Amino acid sequence: MTELAGLDPTSLAARIAALDEQGALDAIQARIATGEDPLAIIEECQLGMRWVGEHYQSGKYFISGLIMAGEIFREAMAELGPLLPETTADASQGTVLMCTVKGDIHDLGKNIVIMMLRSYGIVVHDLGVDVSPEEVAHKVVELQPDVVGLSGLLTVATDGMKATVAAVRGGEAQIGRHLPVVIGGGIVDEQTCGWTGADLWADDASSGVQLIRETIAATRG
Repeated sequence: MTELAGLDPTSLAARIAALDEQGALDAIQARIATGEDPLAIIEECQLGMRWVGEHYQSGKYFISGLIMAGEIFREAMAELGPLLPETTADASQGTVLMCTVKGDIHDLGKNIVIMMLRSYGIVVHDLGVDVSPEEVAHKVVELQPDVVGLSGLLTVATDGMKATVAAVRGGEAQIGRHLPVVIGGGIVDEQTCGWTGADLWADDASSGVQLIRETIAATRG
């Protein structure tokens, strides 16, 4: 587990990890005032969120802590989102189909990934939350994206991911090529990726965005 001991308690990541709502927002506003890259600030916010997740897994925090951290992160994104580059989405930069899978309605991580991908000019088709495998398969054939991204936070979402990956594989037969599937969320790891049949996995938004961008580049050769 990542320890906060020795970390500057005034840092943004530490304030989020400590569930210091006002302190985190003050730190964000101070860094915005200096003209810092909003993507860099978002990445540090995610570092703090990972610590919150680790504290939850170790029993230091309970579900109320996760809810509080999520609210802090939403407020952070309300500050930072409008500052991201307004790049016009262009299919030549790649297309991605994304959703939160059947059985899960959490969308914070998914929405952050979508916002960041669009800031790079990538076209993202967002199907929303609690999306059935059948709907994803239908849209795969209709839209023929470069990458499919599946998100989930609840443990039950792994079942939805597995069923959805299978549905995507069925759609591949109609479009005549392999569709890389990236799964994301705090519940996923290498074992989950193998079990669901996905190609790649990420447990935070920044690494998910990087994986998707690299996959698009590789797909387009």
